[in-house]
Amino acid sequence: MVVVAVDVGGTFTDFVVLRDDGTVYSIKILSTPRSPEVAVFDGLRGIGGCVSEVLHATTIGTNALLGQVGLELPRVALFTTGGFRDVIEIGRQNRPRLYDLFFNKPRPLVPRELRFEVNERVLADGTVTKHADPKEIEEYAIKAKSMSVISVAVSYLHSYINPVNEEITGNVLKKYFKYVSLSSRVAPEPREYERASTTIVNAALMPIVSEYISRFSEGLKELGISRFFIMSSAGGLIDAEEAIKRPVQLIESGPAAGAVAAAEFSRIIGARNVIAFDMGGTTAKASSILRHEPEVTTEYEVGGEAHHGRFIKGSGYPVRFPFIDLAEVSSGGGTIIWRDEAGALRVGPISAGADPGPICYGKGGKEPTLTDANVALGRIGDYLLGGEMKLDKDAAIKGLARLGDPINVALEAIRLATLEMARAVRLVTVERGLDPRDFALMAFGGAGPQFATYIAEELGIGSIIIPPEPGAFSALGLLMADERFEARASFPKDIEDGFRRLEDELLSRLGRVDYFLRYADVRYVYQGWELTIPVGKPASIGDVEKAFNDRHYATYGFKLNKPIEVVTIRVFAVITRIKPRFKAPKAEGETKPRSFRRVFFDDWVETPIYWREEIPTGQVIDGPAIIEEYGSTIVIPPRWKATVGEHGEVRITH
Repeated sequence: MVVVAVDVGGTFTDFVVLRDDGTVYSIKILSTPRSPEVAVFDGLRGIGGCVSEVLHATTIGTNALLGQVGLELPRVALFTTGGFRDVIEIGRQNRPRLYDLFFNKPRPLVPRELRFEVNERVLADGTVTKHADPKEIEEYAIKAKSMSVISVAVSYLHSYINPVNEEITGNVLKKYFKYVSLSSRVAPEPREYERASTTIVNAALMPIVSEYISRFSEGLKELGISRFFIMSSAGGLIDAEEAIKRPVQLIESGPAAGAVAAAEFSRIIGARNVIAFDMGGTTAKASSILRHEPEVTTEYEVGGEAHHGRFIKGSGYPVRFPFIDLAEVSSGGGTIIWRDEAGALRVGPISAGADPGPICYGKGGKEPTLTDANVALGRIGDYLLGGEMKLDKDAAIKGLARLGDPINVALEAIRLATLEMARAVRLVTVERGLDPRDFALMAFGGAGPQFATYIAEELGIGSIIIPPEPGAFSALGLLMADERFEARASFPKDIEDGFRRLEDELLSRLGRVDYFLRYADVRYVYQGWELTIPVGKPASIGDVEKAFNDRHYATYGFKLNKPIEVVTIRVFAVITRIKPRFKAPKAEGETKPRSFRRVFFDDWVETPIYWREEIPTGQVIDGPAIIEEYGSTIVIPPRWKATVGEHGEVRITH
């Protein structure tokens, strides 16, 4: 019996199979964007009837909030404290374009006629001055039902301290609605606007995710598979029940898997700090891994605008939930190269995706892409996927020629894409108080190893790591992840007692927990925003204060002589899983190139072509060279050299 990890990308759907002996192999097939599960089930059928469990990363939450065709959001109602029905419309005074007089704020996910004010009140210390009246709730529920409401969000003032009125409301609403989200269960944190927004997003996603998981489960049952887990945005696996209750944690499900893989593999090979750089067919993503742990943020905006990888505050819907800190830009192998009205060469943000794909795929693509550029330069050979997929180099060159000299266009496009991707890396390093030169760049994804050295040169990084199975490394991250379930509480009176209560709650719910991870959102008293820091055992306010001051100094360049305030504590219950084993290639001696071909670097160079699995541990390969494998191609320019490490990784140094 085997475990299969599935990562649905914009161009390819990746499968990584974990055998009983701990070894893995990967399969890539073209995605089916209009019905993602079709490619998943096709791939599982190809693997055969020995699959015991499926691990899945999905983008359905993001796609729904971005308005992808076929994923229309349901009608949602909001039950809120009297006088607060417009909090989601007033929001904050963040403006994505400060001097744009014609800026339109994001359309509220709940129209005003579906916001119901309830005569209840809880004070900031948790004192209940007015209990919710079940009769009033029932009247509003009947009215909402008559207005075709499918899902309901409940967000009352100060319910993060005392949720009694939300619980009363929820018990009534469950008689009328299948989907009910209580803010005290989804996001028990202060800040009414952000908490209400998070709860509404959760309510909007509940019917969509529930239906998707139901379809997915039925499809797996037809294949004889009964167990599956889904990757959360925080980097852990959760079960179907948890995903349906709090689907808000699936928004960055897919990208999180790559960061988890990089973190776990950095632990295996002893690389203390790495930058995870994941470049697939549609986008490139970067995240920083410090001491084998991905950086985590607790605030995010979904469905909004992005500028060079930075999400613009005020343009989307705030979500207060743990997310792996990622920067994402529209640079992938399928990103289209074009000229604007002034004749300047541009790269992206539109992608050719899987259908029709790059010109060289021969599937009807008409616009040149970054993959076509690398094919024209000889950096990608005539075949992909170990010879399964023939590429049309002549067609790629003709497509580039429509924009000018094909070689110059290809080089300029790659340079522009490199600058854009380097900017994403700076967002998760320099803007977090980290120096990218102190990190190794771990590059993966089908296109990542083609661009790694150029990004490293741009950032002054001297060490690059290409992990095993780079083309399916995000899917491999699902196999390297543990199960993680989150709980949180705000303004604990005693920090250690608060952590223990959360741990007891999770242990009671799950039955088995291997270990707990503790975090705290901390700020100086009277400060407006918090920083999230890890907390050890036992938790003492002195240790928390020291860790917070250190993080504050690293982030902002100063610290204050002021007392701190612990706003929210959160615990992850971790259930460990069996993980893959990585072995160096069995090859011995010194391997010779399989062939030579002309590749353009500074000029055309007759370049040796190696097959990765044939290179033994310790052999040094001087650039220029190309290392090919099933799911990716590693480009080693002049002045760089590569060595295969003990765990099958390729280490590239300047």
